[in-house]
Amino acid sequence: MPLDDFDRKILGILQKNNLTPQRTIGEAVNLSAPAVQRRIKKMTEAGIITANVAVVDPAALGHPITIFVEVEVISETSEQIETAKQAFATTPEIQHCFYVTGEADFVLVVVVPSMADYEALTRRLFFGNNNVKRFRTFVAMDRIKIGLEVPLPQSA
Repeated sequence: MPLDDFDRKILGILQKNNLTPQRTIGEAVNLSAPAVQRRIKKMTEAGIITANVAVVDPAALGHPITIFVEVEVISETSEQIETAKQAFATTPEIQHCFYVTGEADFVLVVVVPSMADYEALTRRLFFGNNNVKRFRTFVAMDRIKIGLEVPLPQSA
């Protein structure tokens, strides 16, 4: 679905606050609220808007430690990769999981209440998995920027 200037402006507003009333969005982009609603619906149906979620501070919910993990597997058969993807996707402590190129096969972003909880997670996910060759852990010292905003393409 090609995006026009109205769509890009709407997405810019929604990425900052998806609770912005459609009337307010319409005033900001010079469209009626029903026109904004139709455009949002169209972008959702096209898969451009994939979710409407609240970004929550993990520390406020008892998960103050953020860890980045590089995981290297032994065998990359499609079945074993799919098994790993499924295991990572269904683990609540894993916020993000990327299947990547390079030395590592996966990069994970993990949030945990304590290092003891992370150790238990590593035993379950990595040490208990015969296909994990190695993993490297990077503990975040500070959260500088958090978000899911995607830069919007400029008009043609």
